[in-house]
Amino acid sequence: MSKILSQEEVIEKVTDGSSVMIGGFMTCGTPVNLVRALAERGVENLTIICNDTGLKGDGIGILISTDAVKHLIVSHIGTNPETGQKMIDGKIQVDLVPQGTLAERIRCAGAGLGGVLTPTGVGTVVAEGKTELEVDGRVYLLEKPLHADFALIKAWKADRKGNLIYRRSTRNFNPIMAMAADCVIAEVEEIVEVGEIDPDDVVTPGIFVDYLVKGASCNG
Repeated sequence: MSKILSQEEVIEKVTDGSSVMIGGFMTCGTPVNLVRALAERGVENLTIICNDTGLKGDGIGILISTDAVKHLIVSHIGTNPETGQKMIDGKIQVDLVPQGTLAERIRCAGAGLGGVLTPTGVGTVVAEGKTELEVDGRVYLLEKPLHADFALIKAWKADRKGNLIYRRSTRNFNPIMAMAADCVIAEVEEIVEVGEIDPDDVVTPGIFVDYLVKGASCNG
């Protein structure tokens, strides 16, 4: 069975109430075409796991503008004032997670680990309701893995088996998200035949990728 689907075919797989990881830092490395298609389809009550919500009307900000998101797990929202306003208005539940902690929680899910110990947030509101452990005289927070139903990621090039190469800074959160979701959909600039990619260049092996969609070029 081919992994290559049209944008319309693949986005139909994401349903109301799904948890969705979306790669990118600002809009760099964000699968903007997939995000836009998801918004246009009218999916609702999504839990979005991402680094940030981009800009108003751009990147993940498209989903904020269309009221597709009910719960946001994110490292910062300052670049998109619309997200902050909807959080204040009670329209979106926002869990702010330190950026490094967010990355490690996603990585833990992909690696099958039970969590990560971090000193970040000890003694602050971040620690509220979390388990604290002392190791060699230092206190750490136990941060649990983050898993999702879907991951929408962006890569530069893929072969037909789904082996992925990223381009420069567009790599960011994409590789770890590809390991932490039940269904991984990759928007790529170029799709080549199997054997045309040097195995040493592969960052995300095709076993992690369920579907490929031909999309716009990456900047990074």
